[in-house]
Amino acid sequence: MRERQHDLFDVKALARRRDRAMGLGFSGGADFLHREVAGLLAERLAEVTRGFSRVALLGTGAGVVAAALRPTVAPGGAGLTQFDPSPAMAAAAGARVLAGETLPLAEGAFDLVVSTLLLHFANDPVGDLIQMRRALRPDGLMLAALFGGRTLHELRASLAEAEVECEGGLSPRISPMAEIRDLGGLLQRAGFAMPVADAERLVVTYATPLHLMRELRAMGETNILTARRRQPMRRATLMRACEIYTQHFGAPEGRVRATFEIVFLTGWAPGPGQPKALRPGSATTRLADALGAEEISAGEKAGK
Repeated sequence: MRERQHDLFDVKALARRRDRAMGLGFSGGADFLHREVAGLLAERLAEVTRGFSRVALLGTGAGVVAAALRPTVAPGGAGLTQFDPSPAMAAAAGARVLAGETLPLAEGAFDLVVSTLLLHFANDPVGDLIQMRRALRPDGLMLAALFGGRTLHELRASLAEAEVECEGGLSPRISPMAEIRDLGGLLQRAGFAMPVADAERLVVTYATPLHLMRELRAMGETNILTARRRQPMRRATLMRACEIYTQHFGAPEGRVRATFEIVFLTGWAPGPGQPKALRPGSATTRLADALGAEEISAGEKAGK
């Protein structure tokens, strides 16, 4: 797919980054975030008192997502279809390659769609959510996990301070990530019923900031901004960023901490029998009656 000038993210670079990650130790430990997120998704699905016979997974974690969700949905793998933008991760999971930004999901084909750590790289997240909603049968469920705005705030601050100090300006080094209040609004814009957004924060420690940066490469989570600087960071800037990081974000035993905020989006395709919000002013029972309290009109004072 041709890169459009207005695109924030280079989606072809995402596939290359995650392909490279498979050779840098992704499945040897750097997949820990995908495993953690898959476990949290499975916990949420376990609370849903219904089964799912046709399931689409977008983002495989090289197979860890399906492994975590299979006991909860589509036992034995029946009715489970997986997609991944990385050919290497798709091959490891037995999935189809997700090429471009049009999701290969037939309309009304699934009763569950799960997106794992992909939406934070979407150029049109509302468009992706709409595609997922259309792929659901009536009363089908969509679950998505993506990085939120507090993710890697320590690294973001350290790189910015070092670059201003050493080079006199800033360049786009880390992808912008949305806040949870904004992400919840996207579900409503995409037409989901009963939308919910919640977040979990994971704080991980590393021996040094360089260890964190190496693991980000092994995760496939490095910079894919279209406007990214193509030249490597100057060594002096990198070393200064590490000094700032260690000074301000230290952890016990000389380590440093890194925050990953995982936002979970839940929405249902509209269907019969779902609860619906009433129009303002349409209530038929007074709150005071429900509480067994005396109603006091505006301007009156309660007696002592």
